[in-house]
Amino acid sequence: MFDHYKILVKAGKGGDGAIAFRHEKSIAKGGPYGGNGGDGGSVYFRASKDIESLQEFSFRQHFFAQDGENGKSKLCNGRNGKDIVIAVPVGTIVTNEDGNFVADLDKDGEMILIAKGGRGGRGNASFKSSTRRTPNLAENGLEGEKKNLFLELRLLADVGLAGFPNAGKSSLISSITNAKSLVASYQFSTLEPVLGVCDHPYLQERFVIADIPGLIEGASHGKGMGFDFLRHILRCRVIAHCIDPTNCEHGDLQTAYNIINSEIDAYSQEFSRKRHVVIITKMDLVEDRSAIDSFVKTLPSDIPVFFVSCLDDQSLASLAKGLSSIVAEERNKKRTVWSEQTDKEVVYSANDFDTGSIPQYDILPMEDGKFVIQGDRVIRMKRLINLSTDEGLDRLIAYLDRIGVNERLKDMNVPAGATVVLDDFEFEYQP
Repeated sequence: MFDHYKILVKAGKGGDGAIAFRHEKSIAKGGPYGGNGGDGGSVYFRASKDIESLQEFSFRQHFFAQDGENGKSKLCNGRNGKDIVIAVPVGTIVTNEDGNFVADLDKDGEMILIAKGGRGGRGNASFKSSTRRTPNLAENGLEGEKKNLFLELRLLADVGLAGFPNAGKSSLISSITNAKSLVASYQFSTLEPVLGVCDHPYLQERFVIADIPGLIEGASHGKGMGFDFLRHILRCRVIAHCIDPTNCEHGDLQTAYNIINSEIDAYSQEFSRKRHVVIITKMDLVEDRSAIDSFVKTLPSDIPVFFVSCLDDQSLASLAKGLSSIVAEERNKKRTVWSEQTDKEVVYSANDFDTGSIPQYDILPMEDGKFVIQGDRVIRMKRLINLSTDEGLDRLIAYLDRIGVNERLKDMNVPAGATVVLDDFEFEYQP
């Protein structure tokens, strides 16, 4: 099953603002005439119920939005770059390189911004003022966001059937839903998760059941098949432990129950916060119920227990009604909404490039005798200023002086003529 991939997304770079002046016959003092650059395209994810897996990402892992167009003369603004929308299956979880949560696309049609395009730079016409009639400076477009992301598909189901191989899960889901899961007497007959819809007139609510391939001891550490499919149980509202009372391979019923519990708890502590039920399967093969009764007495009082035989329609109907009622209760609980906080785009005035507070930055000496200025906002400001003109260079030096770089270099006893590095720009320090 294609259910997890790593991809690279990159939003478009904003177009550079133009430096131009109006030169037309019979028009004196035409003034600045440079247009603004267009914004870079952004990258979006959209959940679609028409996509069943992440298979398409096995053919393509890189997604790049279009760059914004540079500004032109005659006050012509550049065209904005085109956004790209990446369709993913409903139930896709997005995390970043550090494993931190980014997005949870669990509704059909849900769309989120995943990488924001860079803002287009302003042309010199935007910097015209009563005191600056012919500004010879403009802004560069900013780079768009670039991210390595991990996509993980977790099936959306109300009830997840957990249990050892041959615990009767496949027979159960085939009996109470429209799913046709492979039923066989050997272990791991189910090689991929199977979804089935339980929809009967007598039910309080219809619900979806997931038959998760059989777990074994050590599944949370990658043993057997459980590691690949445990992620799907995370989506389920209710965890149904299927226990076969006729199989003594794992000891008594309590031991089998504890092994499955410990495996799913070791994979994620989120399981302990979910609703749990116990389903004792294959009751038609049980002759002595004393061991079952002893096991049921050890369970917490808030865990419902169902006794089921796939040959007994009454027990199947009772199970369907019970699960439907429990699912209805879970659906009514308040849903946690996940979102990623993104920094707001900084907007600059026409007269100044940075009107905010003094940014945080460091100046670090290097082994080669150079001094490097480090700080996200300072580097961002340098990239914004067009350094191809003397006025742009003057503006950058004035900005560094205003935020105290000169004073800090003096306090560090940096010698005159030393090289100071900011991003890819170098200059000589003169106190």
